[in-house]
Amino acid sequence: MQNLDQRNKKTEQIILLVLGTLIALGPFSIDMYLPAFSSIAEDFSVSKVEVNYSLTSYFVGIALGQLSYGPVMDRFGRKKPLLIGIFIYILAAIGCYFSTNLWMLVIFRFFLAIGAAAGMVAAKAVVRDVFPVDEVARAISFLMLIMGGAPIIAPTVGGLVMTNFSWNTIFLLLAVFALLMFISVAKFLPESGVPDKSVDLKLKDITYRYIDIFKNKVFLTFSMAGSLTIGAMFAYISSANILFTSEFNMTEQEFGIFFGVNAAGLILGSQLNRLALKRLSTFRVSIKISVFLVGLAGILLFNIFTWNNFYITVGILFFILFLLGFQNPNTTALSLYPFEKEAGRASALVGSLKMMLGAVASFVISKFEGKTIYVMAITIFVCLVFSAFLLFRFQAKEKRSLIQIGR
Repeated sequence: MQNLDQRNKKTEQIILLVLGTLIALGPFSIDMYLPAFSSIAEDFSVSKVEVNYSLTSYFVGIALGQLSYGPVMDRFGRKKPLLIGIFIYILAAIGCYFSTNLWMLVIFRFFLAIGAAAGMVAAKAVVRDVFPVDEVARAISFLMLIMGGAPIIAPTVGGLVMTNFSWNTIFLLLAVFALLMFISVAKFLPESGVPDKSVDLKLKDITYRYIDIFKNKVFLTFSMAGSLTIGAMFAYISSANILFTSEFNMTEQEFGIFFGVNAAGLILGSQLNRLALKRLSTFRVSIKISVFLVGLAGILLFNIFTWNNFYITVGILFFILFLLGFQNPNTTALSLYPFEKEAGRASALVGSLKMMLGAVASFVISKFEGKTIYVMAITIFVCLVFSAFLLFRFQAKEKRSLIQIGR
């Protein structure tokens, strides 16, 4: 199965479906329980802002997990580490279901992320292993479409669960879903990677390799610019439940629908980005989008500190997410530009940095109870301003590089 020259269409579709559900496990684990924040806070006698700690721990787990699985899957192949990761996810989801206090939930959410990271890393690695070069982009586009659809579906499903069951039922459903994924991977997914025993798993060696990648000026600029935009996005995600249910008095079900609409903006932007790239280089699109993002963030900040108008807030957040649909894939592609042989590890590092910034943004939000909406607006503005600064700084210093980068 390492060469799809002998495959049939049915086999290809099965592999893509398995990989697509794997990569969707991460966002589902974030977005499906967002409508449950009020119920969790009530059950554990804490504030909704404190419940954000369970979101922060998840981001930390995803960041560390991606860094770990990259070299492990190079050393032992894709399938065994993936199955172990899914098994960890199942146990952690059950732990979340039986949590009796906030800190139990926070800890089990961390291990839930460690398990989910296996699917996020393996999905991209298997595509690179299995599909011919001229089909890789199409396969990854399919995976990104599924991953982008997850934030639309997940809060709505979570909202429906909340109207009929208790909040912990969400984690029982996630455990069942992961169990089905374990069976699907074991039965249908081929071992696509040849184990490489020469890969050194010593912490010192792994750390030095990641540091070498991070020090590359192209990688450093675009990975950090992209991570800052993710920080802005997760500042919104961490605040969304409080913003819509407390500030604007939405029901949990209404929140799920509105959250899904904004997520649809993200997908729409990512699809239109493909059209934009037919006319402009990746870097040029990123530069132009960054200007609009800073402008919108400024309007959002002014609105929240003055009028706090519901329709302006919702509209601006939709367009910010819409433009992030352009920016996120472009900065990721640009950050990977200098790497060929180490593309896997560079990709894992990019993903980890983004989740780290997401964790920081979520933690900052959780520290300002009662002022969440204002902290959200400030965090989004600061992240997008610094992201734009990095891009324009690179443009000023590396004009010659721009002839080739992102063409």
